[in-house]
Amino acid sequence: MLIVLMLGVTAVNAQVTKKYRFVNGQWVEETVAAVPVDTVAADTASDEEWVDYFDINGEKAEEKEFEIDTTLDVHNRMLPTTLFMPMIFDSYDVMLTADSTAIEGRETPAPGPLDWVNDRNDAMLRYQKLRQRYMIDNARHVRYNINTLPEAPKRFRAFVDPTTAHITVEEISVDKSEVKGAVDAVEVKKIHWLQQFDGMIQFSQAYNSPNWYQGGNNNLNTIIQGVYNARLNQTFHPNLLFENTVQYKLGLNSAPDDSLRNYSISEDNFQINSKFGVKAAKRWYYSATLQFKTQLLNNYRKNTNDLSAAFLSPGELNLGLGMTYEYSTPSGNFKTNASIAPLSYNLKICTNDKIDERQFGIKEGHTSVSQYGSNIDCRLEWKLAYNISFNSRLTAFTNYEYLQGDWENTLSFSINRFLSTQIYVHLRYDSTTGRYEDSKWHKWQLREVLSFGFSYRLGRL
Repeated sequence: MLIVLMLGVTAVNAQVTKKYRFVNGQWVEETVAAVPVDTVAADTASDEEWVDYFDINGEKAEEKEFEIDTTLDVHNRMLPTTLFMPMIFDSYDVMLTADSTAIEGRETPAPGPLDWVNDRNDAMLRYQKLRQRYMIDNARHVRYNINTLPEAPKRFRAFVDPTTAHITVEEISVDKSEVKGAVDAVEVKKIHWLQQFDGMIQFSQAYNSPNWYQGGNNNLNTIIQGVYNARLNQTFHPNLLFENTVQYKLGLNSAPDDSLRNYSISEDNFQINSKFGVKAAKRWYYSATLQFKTQLLNNYRKNTNDLSAAFLSPGELNLGLGMTYEYSTPSGNFKTNASIAPLSYNLKICTNDKIDERQFGIKEGHTSVSQYGSNIDCRLEWKLAYNISFNSRLTAFTNYEYLQGDWENTLSFSINRFLSTQIYVHLRYDSTTGRYEDSKWHKWQLREVLSFGFSYRLGRL
């Protein structure tokens, strides 16, 4: 490296030009031929490149020595020449940050005697960051591994031995037999189906001593639920929408008022939902939907042997053609979709002859009824916090003579991976429902459950 400076100095009746060269780490002074007064030359001695020279007081210098800043050190600001050689991988340091070129300065009140050490350490750290970042971003250009070279240089590490309070230096040895010369290509398989399973069992319990002043009954309520979901991965199939869900929910209550049974079934619902769509526009799909639901267990009225519900009594199948809208935030904390089917077919069946089919809208003496109309299915998933989520689903069907709708809302609080509490509210409307005695609800029906228990999730969704 060669730096040339020329300074014009004015003396009485004399003109002197001094020339300085930075050679081998030090300044060398030379005296050259006289030049015009009050000028300084930067690189050449041509008249066009001469400029007036003034001192810091604005007066022309009569006699001024050229002062060199001996504290200036640019060595630590320059990249070592080894950086431009073929890269050799030696190790990966997780302590190095992602920003490979940032200068981590230290704020000190005044220069200290060890500033040169800190400066040198910062320079080395910048070099290591830049080198590691280059190898990560350009892995295919890193052809060498220091451990597989014919003669790998010895490496050492220093650590403090607390027993002797001394610094110990030892050589780092590497077993070459355990080092692979090349990385085998890993075959990445496409995951076309994203699957998820949620399992939950929750309880609510109450106990009253026989002499409790307000009276009351002991009871134990149990809710068991399992949901399996399989969805086509839209990363590989961006123009298709295909989602299938199978779920089962069972609610059992102790029945101290029932003289024939110790328990009663508050909820028994087996349901299959399927949706297939082809992309029509942004977030819109031409879609076909399917929904099937029924009860699996026999359910009896209190203190009687009269069946109120059983398997396929009732059973309901709904098919629809229409459009589906889907939206999800980039973070995935908010998801919503709505399926609107102007063309819909609904089938209700009751196969058990011990159950009155008229309560399901089926004519007496028949086992099924077919209806044509329109259907809507809207869903919302909202993650309010890392441990709080809200799910809502609204379904409705009408044949333009009657309307049936269900609105289910679930607010879940996760205590940890296995414990959770849940508030479930189900509002139902059926225009064909008759008025029950001593009931103010008429066509509206409501179910609310607050429960606590165990939950587990497994899957990729």
